[in-house]
Amino acid sequence: MIPVLLAASTFVSTLCGGLFALRHKDRLHRILGYTAGVLLGVVAFDLLPEIFELVNDLNMTATWPMIALVAGFLGFHIIEKSILLHHSQEEEYGDHKHPQVGVASALALIGHSFLDGVGIGLAFQVDNTVGIAVAIAVIAHDFTDGLNTVSLMLLNKNTPKKAVLFLVGDALAPVFGALSTLLFTLSDAGLVIYLGFFAGFLLYIGASEILPEAHSKHSSYSTIMLTVLGALLIFVVTRFIA
Repeated sequence: MIPVLLAASTFVSTLCGGLFALRHKDRLHRILGYTAGVLLGVVAFDLLPEIFELVNDLNMTATWPMIALVAGFLGFHIIEKSILLHHSQEEEYGDHKHPQVGVASALALIGHSFLDGVGIGLAFQVDNTVGIAVAIAVIAHDFTDGLNTVSLMLLNKNTPKKAVLFLVGDALAPVFGALSTLLFTLSDAGLVIYLGFFAGFLLYIGASEILPEAHSKHSSYSTIMLTVLGALLIFVVTRFIA
């Protein structure tokens, strides 16, 4: 049950990140700039290196995880544009709300958090030392997971109350993910495909959804620096904590 207890620690970390975003929602553009950097860092310094390492260890082609990455990227693009399609005839400069996009984004991050918990559980199936290292890394960056979830909900005009509901879902997701690994084991090849798919999801959310919005009305050097700091944080976490 050690993996489950460690995954439970992510609950507090995620909640703190989300509550920080709610408290400072008047500075959402800066939070979004930071969030975009974090998501870029997760893809570049966490998911992709893990994919390449597994591909090398398994002596398999990198084509399949890259197909999964493109599928994840285009999958969210299709979901987002399908939701917004019926608004295409509305006035070009109207202030329209699309809370469904925020929900879809938050659900993608909840899915990622669930699989973070799965990752903790599976790491302990390999070795306790590996499991503890993975758990520390997940706990360290789950603060930003909570921040990301709330930011995406607020960005797309959802209410703070609804944002909190999804924040709680994101905080609980790793716990249920770790619990699920008591029932199954995942093949290394399956893990490679999962990592590729969610790398594509997160890359789209960060580059096409969050970063443009962060600079849409409040572009500044401080926002740019926060994006760089977000990516730098994940680099430090993955190199010196994981």
